[in-house]
Amino acid sequence: MTDRRQLLGATAGILLFGGTPSARAQSYDLIVRGGRVIDPSVGLNAVRDVGIIAGRIAAIDTRIAGDASEVLDASGKIVMPGLIDIHTHAGRNREAPLAALRDGLTGLIDAGSGGADTIDSVTDVLRNAPQRCRALLSIMRGGIVPGEQPSFADANVDLARGAIARHADIVVGVKLRISDNLIGDRDLELLRRAQAAVAPSGLPVMVHIGQSYSPLRAVLPLLKHGDVVTHMYAPAPNSIFDDRGRLFPDVLAARRRGVVFDFGHGVTGHFDWDMVARATEQGFWPDTISTDWNINSRNTIVTDFPNVMSKLLMVGMPLTDVIAAATRNPARAFPAFADGGTLNIGAPADIAILELREGRFEFVDNYGGTKIGRQRLFPFATVLSGKRVPRA
Repeated sequence: MTDRRQLLGATAGILLFGGTPSARAQSYDLIVRGGRVIDPSVGLNAVRDVGIIAGRIAAIDTRIAGDASEVLDASGKIVMPGLIDIHTHAGRNREAPLAALRDGLTGLIDAGSGGADTIDSVTDVLRNAPQRCRALLSIMRGGIVPGEQPSFADANVDLARGAIARHADIVVGVKLRISDNLIGDRDLELLRRAQAAVAPSGLPVMVHIGQSYSPLRAVLPLLKHGDVVTHMYAPAPNSIFDDRGRLFPDVLAARRRGVVFDFGHGVTGHFDWDMVARATEQGFWPDTISTDWNINSRNTIVTDFPNVMSKLLMVGMPLTDVIAAATRNPARAFPAFADGGTLNIGAPADIAILELREGRFEFVDNYGGTKIGRQRLFPFATVLSGKRVPRA
């Protein structure tokens, strides 16, 4: 999702400080020492120090000389850009953004917890969060809430446009769900209303797929460049596969024209291991990894963002690609995070430090299926705007 010009420019920034035996001696606010730095935005995967001054990345090198107000020992850990989760429900609870931050989330999007009638309370939570938080407005006036029974009449285009304009600093798109049990045979019309709501602003639409009335091949033509398909591995009916288990050509065509395919873990009906295996055998990995997380997810199969990353790692997604789908790619998908997802020199010093442990770990899908993996990522430390975030 990064073009060649962006990649070359970013790489040049790293080489400015990283091409010498040691970065020039000076005083740093924080040095993250000795971690394995993996930053897909610049093609970096090596043991390095990261120096931070005034909340920005100031140097990356094999050994940074000079003193520092604080040194964070990251030996044996993975240092990466701050994680960005584009599908959460963190706006429902004031404690949620901080809890997510401690897991490495320096950016997140609440995906539809608030609609035109309820978005004010969600944006209030997000504006007061420590990290950068944004929202997708639900096309349904009441938002996406547990136990909702939506009516098609709740999808009001004018009210949605007004809410987008009222919260233009926070709202970065519109979210809708098209499951048959929620909206029935009016799913395509609901999507058309969502597109009408964002038409004046040019914002993207995120569509929750899975067990829809209409086939996905009818949904995809209504999506434009930058729109997001979440729960991409949702099982039949109307999944990304035909009756023979092959990816629909329409799915690949949608990706080529810039539609983003998002994992969207969640807890009910969003993926099973058979669907994941079928897709990965055909090389169809997520563009972005997201959790569908809320403040109670710690007690579910979601647990935290690094746990969800670990599930993709377990089924064979290369580690650098997993990290790209959690950092660079979501930053490219939403302009609100355009300066994130990177450790390039001069970028905001938002950093996630994770520990990759070896062992025996059980991973569960949305249908109770289990797989045993030998590696799992765990949160170790988070740096936000150059400052280490205290652990709980």
